[in-house]
Amino acid sequence: MAAPPARPAGGSRRTVWVLGAVAAAVVVLVVTIVGGVARRSADDPTPTVVAGPTATGPTFAPGTVQIIDDEAGISYPYLGDGWYQYALSVPLETTSVRGQYFTTQDSVPDGGEFIAQITSGPVAEGYGWTGPGSEQATIETLAQSVRANYYPGPNEREELRDEAITVDGAPAWIYEFVLSWDAAGYDATGERAALVVIDTGRPAPALLYLSIPNTHAELYGVIDRVVDAVDVL
Repeated sequence: MAAPPARPAGGSRRTVWVLGAVAAAVVVLVVTIVGGVARRSADDPTPTVVAGPTATGPTFAPGTVQIIDDEAGISYPYLGDGWYQYALSVPLETTSVRGQYFTTQDSVPDGGEFIAQITSGPVAEGYGWTGPGSEQATIETLAQSVRANYYPGPNEREELRDEAITVDGAPAWIYEFVLSWDAAGYDATGERAALVVIDTGRPAPALLYLSIPNTHAELYGVIDRVVDAVDVL
């Protein structure tokens, strides 16, 4: 996914996650960014060290083992050295963002950088949330937005999981998929990603977004690791 541009002043929101195709209206988005069935302990001792290009973002405080997103109402593991504190623009799909990322390609054809990410935030209005029981409808709308706005096109999608789950006792829905493309100038030819919508009991559900370009396929396992370790605050 490509790094997002700064959100323009005046309230207009731009998305953050993967290099975008043309979105609604006349906006060309050039961006990108990067839950669970079984709760796992936050003190998992095994860091996920990454290789290759690294981001220049801020590092986490020494001793950090858990990323706490007070706005979304969830927390999940920090994956260790090589993962940086997410400090890019807030994506269109959430009202705030927390998480971790690293750069996988310094520059892509439409501008910006490509990144792997694990981020979270409260779902913004207009994505299908009408309260408990609307997790699946919300995921479907978010998945369409992500695919249309943040990935090189044309692309093909392979669904891996599309099902209801429980995250730390809370109802949730996970949609996991692989996108593939053939676009000049990109090191990656695809990406494995997952969206998890969690009903935390707050007015807006939490969205957890995880994405790993296939240039770093050895890290695909962190998706299940993080999803299985999400806590609801």
